[in-house]
Amino acid sequence: MEKNQGEGRRIFLKNLGLVTGAMVLPTGQLAFGKRNKQTMKLGFVTYLWGKDWDQDTLIKNLAASGVLGVELRVEHAHKVSPALSKEERLLVKKKFADSPVQIVGMGTNQQYDYVEPAKLRESIEQTKAFFQLSHDIGGKGVKVKPNQFRAGVEHKKTIEQIGLALNELAKYGAEMGQQLRLEVHGNETQELPNIKAIMDVADHPNATVCWNCNAQDLIGEGLEANFNMVKSRFGDICHVRELNDTSYPYQDLMNLFVKNKYAGWVLLECRTDPADKVKALIEQKAIFDKMING
Repeated sequence: MEKNQGEGRRIFLKNLGLVTGAMVLPTGQLAFGKRNKQTMKLGFVTYLWGKDWDQDTLIKNLAASGVLGVELRVEHAHKVSPALSKEERLLVKKKFADSPVQIVGMGTNQQYDYVEPAKLRESIEQTKAFFQLSHDIGGKGVKVKPNQFRAGVEHKKTIEQIGLALNELAKYGAEMGQQLRLEVHGNETQELPNIKAIMDVADHPNATVCWNCNAQDLIGEGLEANFNMVKSRFGDICHVRELNDTSYPYQDLMNLFVKNKYAGWVLLECRTDPADKVKALIEQKAIFDKMING
């Protein structure tokens, strides 16, 4: 009897030791280790590494690398644009659906800072066309830009104009299950206090922020303060460059994403020109996995 009691006590203490430091998940399961199992995923923007890949090559190369989400940048060799017919869109959708690669959405250059009302309206309507395209091919959203402050125009006026345009588009996109993603981009508009001011106007819940890893993220009180300024508005994508580029604190950024339980796509928007881009993608995937699971 004493032997059995001693064995039971040893098992109890062993289990107690395992539970120490674990957290209880909402499901009642326990998560162990330094970090919980991550739901962030590494994806890809066709600019610049994929700009010359047609659809089949894009799918083949991403599947080989294990980078299984893609934002299709406009005017690239994949030839996915609003000019596609209904039948062509269905073919694109099927091609990706039959592969391990998911279309995350469309990456556009649409912007809403124009002084001329006709140009502003044209960009809004063109964005709506991209929403329809993304919907038709199985994507989940459209990336847009603010995109800058104009000489002679009060910043407050431009911020309000961009924000109101985003609200209109966010409502339109929500009705078709498409997220509006504002890239942190542009002359001065890429500074996070200005992005926050725009998003304060664009208060529709479907208007979201796409973090973009700019040097301006580090000004003022630094990365974490700027991150915290807009984190409540993050959508399901963000953009990064090469994760081994030491000019930007990528590990610190990944730590912030993990801490805040970010569950979206981290999309590689790489700027170099390696000879073997599939090999380079595999290397980036390994770096990403280490960063978020370390």
